[in-house]
Amino acid sequence: MSESPFQTEPNPRDQAPQFVLPLVVRIEKSAPPARTDALETAARAVLVLLDDERSVGEGEWAQIMRDWQDARIRKVVRRARGAEWRRAGELPGITVTGKSAEVRVFPPVPLDGWPKELAKLQVSGTDLDDPEPPADVEPGTVVLWMSPEVEMSAGKAMAQAGHGAQLAWWELSDEERAAWRETGFPLAVRTAPPERWRELTASGLPLVRDAGFTEIAPGLTVAVDHRAALQSRPQQP
Repeated sequence: MSESPFQTEPNPRDQAPQFVLPLVVRIEKSAPPARTDALETAARAVLVLLDDERSVGEGEWAQIMRDWQDARIRKVVRRARGAEWRRAGELPGITVTGKSAEVRVFPPVPLDGWPKELAKLQVSGTDLDDPEPPADVEPGTVVLWMSPEVEMSAGKAMAQAGHGAQLAWWELSDEERAAWRETGFPLAVRTAPPERWRELTASGLPLVRDAGFTEIAPGLTVAVDHRAALQSRPQQP
């Protein structure tokens, strides 16, 4: 089982200053996004942020990204509509668009130091549905398998999918990340059937272990099948 900062046991990361990665999902009353698309878009938003030139090296977000990843990895999803969404869009961040979902991800902020434009947004009210069953997963797609044993709001599940995408990212070399980027970070979020979930959690694949700070009890939430990204690595000449 891969070592993960999303674990529940006491950890030196808990002694470091704590930060949180804000994500805001656009939920208009007249046209809410589909749940699965919102989860997948949130996961891709995390990847886009990790891959952004501002997040690495000497980039303007690089130090806060390092500080965030040196502590316990936290993500919080809030919802916005109308003027709230427009105001959130004026803050430094990246908006990622899916088939029906829009998610804006921001560089990490101190756990108790959210910008006022984001702090007043609601965490609750992210209950979303899929109008149709999700399509079959296409070959060559990283799959984030959600636990069938844990019920979560869409917002909580989006954060967990983001954790899963981050674990997949950490498993890859720079060349594998580049290949995944060039194809648009294809990924799928699906709920595993119970028997499949048991296989996944015993397979040695990366696992998200939620600390249980909000909404759910501590435990496993996502199994990360990142092997498709490994298979898409560039061929050596």
